[in-house]
Amino acid sequence: MQAVILAAGKSTRTYPLTLTRPKPLLKIANKPILEHNLDKLNGIADEAVLVVGYKKELIMQYFGYKHKNIKLKYIEQKQQLGTAHALSVAEPYIKNRFILMAGDDIYSKEDIKRCIKHGYSILAAKVKNPGDFGVILQKSGILTDIIEKPKRFVSNLITTSFYVLDKKIFAYIRQLKKSERNEFEMPDAIRMISKKNNIHCVNSSQWLPVGYPWDLLKADKILRKGKNIIGKGSRVYGKIMNSSIGNNCVIKGNVKNSIIMDNSIIQEGSIVGDSIIGENVTFSGKIHSKKNTFSIINNKKIRISVAFGAVVSDNVNAKKVIINPGCKIWPNKIISNRNIKEDVV
Repeated sequence: MQAVILAAGKSTRTYPLTLTRPKPLLKIANKPILEHNLDKLNGIADEAVLVVGYKKELIMQYFGYKHKNIKLKYIEQKQQLGTAHALSVAEPYIKNRFILMAGDDIYSKEDIKRCIKHGYSILAAKVKNPGDFGVILQKSGILTDIIEKPKRFVSNLITTSFYVLDKKIFAYIRQLKKSERNEFEMPDAIRMISKKNNIHCVNSSQWLPVGYPWDLLKADKILRKGKNIIGKGSRVYGKIMNSSIGNNCVIKGNVKNSIIMDNSIIQEGSIVGDSIIGENVTFSGKIHSKKNTFSIINNKKIRISVAFGAVVSDNVNAKKVIINPGCKIWPNKIISNRNIKEDVV
């Protein structure tokens, strides 16, 4: 069976982490998001068609042309015109029935196996904020409609952007018109094909979406099951609690509920909590965290309901700094003796 993985997007909501890498290469539990999904597909799919775009060369360099028992093929989406358009560029390489999934969320093998039992299926998840997603309406387990970000409550069941389809979907994609976002959207194509074919709704047992930087921390904690992960070549002299430490790191300070990426140094006396530290970072100081803080995402103030500290992105040298909750530091910055209360761009 084939799988198509959509991995072309730029993902500005996860800036500054995705200024230096595509979102599917963000690591959770010391493994890129895309690698988690390829591992889950192993033994189910024999070929994965990766639709790439933004910083595609980094994905190709990391994975090459085979992952375990899965042959990998790369197709470039040169223009970001929506999820349905992304799938359409893979059409010449699709044989018949296939799995379609997002390259920046993590799915479970159990759910994949349950979805492929049906000719057509959609993986659904129950959430507390359905108005932020495409909401699924179903009758006796069969999809009847998808409503994009409804203003009033209609259901708490949403699409996870995971489908089992066949080549018929491409005929419907060719009929699509652009949405209000000026894109060709997969839910519109799914809605059309569902009028003539039963699409089974499968409730997810575990779906880990990554929309914002703090979602990485949530997914990381779930996948680690509360245990620390220490990467190869890393040395720990300080204290680590409930965190992922990448490869070749030196931890002399205290790290709690955080992700430290490869080749980074946390100096003695430093405190890092509920935060993400990028690659090749040298940090000394303190990062404060709290619940219900705010962060600026795409020029909008977003409230974060979980405890969150800060994001320090790749190649930053921060010495004797205090970083307040919700702040983000862009790559390649050199900062010293500062109390940081807003993003350093």
